[in-house]
Amino acid sequence: MPKLFFNYSTMNAGKSTVLLQASHNYRENGMETYLLTARFDNRAGEGRIASRIGIGETADTFDTATDLFAKIADRLDQGQVACVFVDEAQFLTTDQVWQLARAVDDLSVPVMCYGLRVDFRGQLFPGSAALLALADEMREVRTICHCGKKATMVVRKDGEGRVLTDGDQVQIGGNETYVSLCRRHWREATGDRATP
Repeated sequence: MPKLFFNYSTMNAGKSTVLLQASHNYRENGMETYLLTARFDNRAGEGRIASRIGIGETADTFDTATDLFAKIADRLDQGQVACVFVDEAQFLTTDQVWQLARAVDDLSVPVMCYGLRVDFRGQLFPGSAALLALADEMREVRTICHCGKKATMVVRKDGEGRVLTDGDQVQIGGNETYVSLCRRHWREATGDRATP
């Protein structure tokens, strides 16, 4: 029975690597997959999912105006798809998450979403919030803080390495911009220190 999956983590946990490996496993067994990624995240080139370890794959793209149910239905009209993979799922709108849920329910295709859970301010992304509410299964892709504890938060840094606590929720960047931390070290980095 097809399901809607949400694989979430902080920055630099290897979400794209896990997505690409899962898609490869399907294809290695003779099953087609359909890959989607956010159009405006073009760090690896538009329409490309790439990991920090150097692997990548061409993907179709979406933006906030894309009807994902229609896009998936059109792709299925071209031939069988064993699984749909969505990278950068935090950038989905609430309506798009519902469209993915309908694709699972009405088109009988599993959809695996990979994305960030929270932004640099510790707030849920709208797409992630909707996936937390609607996904049939959720899995955490883990990474660690510099202290060795599980990283659950991320800070954004400016060009001089200063931690930012305000700004637009979305700013595309990688290791030069974002650092994954445990909650304690995120609080320290953002100035939220316990009083003695």
